[in-house]
Amino acid sequence: MYTLEQVRQFVAVAEELHFGRAAARLAMTQPPLSRQIQRLERAVGVTLLERDSRGVALTPAGRAFLGEARRLLAVAERAPGAARRIAAGRAGQVRVGFTATTGFSLLGRLLDEIGAALPAVEVLLEERVTGEQLRALRRGDLDLGLLRPPVDPAQHESFLLHREELVVALPAGHPLARERAALPAARLVGEPLVLPDPVQARYFHELVVRRLPVRPEDAAHTVSQIVTMLSLVAAGRGIALVPESARVLGIAGVVLRPVEESGPEAVELHAAWMRGSRDPALQRVLEVLRGLAP
Repeated sequence: MYTLEQVRQFVAVAEELHFGRAAARLAMTQPPLSRQIQRLERAVGVTLLERDSRGVALTPAGRAFLGEARRLLAVAERAPGAARRIAAGRAGQVRVGFTATTGFSLLGRLLDEIGAALPAVEVLLEERVTGEQLRALRRGDLDLGLLRPPVDPAQHESFLLHREELVVALPAGHPLARERAALPAARLVGEPLVLPDPVQARYFHELVVRRLPVRPEDAAHTVSQIVTMLSLVAAGRGIALVPESARVLGIAGVVLRPVEESGPEAVELHAAWMRGSRDPALQRVLEVLRGLAP
């Protein structure tokens, strides 16, 4: 096996094509340099240099080895700095889970802020519902989740990242769509409802049923994605309560109106990670996100 120092010595000889000049460049004498190159050739198993009375020349194998040797030395020179950046959280990877709603509302801004503050940190994204994110955090498949509460404080640390109101999505031709003021919840009672799925979208489902007195006969459809809910509203299949950020989707045929006294049922997004995690890059990303929290 050869050493990094032997590789460095070989590069000096290959560039100088003279043992005396290479030895002077390396601040050593010629005999030990010659012995080191011989050891390197034995370790590699081929002749790298042709030596004669006229000087030194690279063999074809030596020319090939020189290119790789230069790359090896460049990597070796960069390695300490890379290690220091990773240890300081200035470089590395952070695997982030996010909900579909986060994807069309907040995610772009968060990535811009992280990229500006930590350009050498690579963020790997995975779209997952909240339950899947929590399981992935416990398995170690994710470092950070952007998800809906609640989280288990015994297993996870978290903080509130974003809060927004619920609004009612109405078909464009619905009589209530002409209203400009916030709609009382009582005026929505008896309307056919497009509801979030109680299993796949449990958080949103619980928000809606706390906000509206939902009767079984009012449930026109039950689906798991906000985009699907809005598409059904546009088709006239019912009305729906959705996060205010759904405005950015701009789905034709849907009018969004505020609902009176929706504050207590605001939609929350939390950043969550495994308790005790000390990954430096994750900690740096969390510092950026805390600066954006309400």
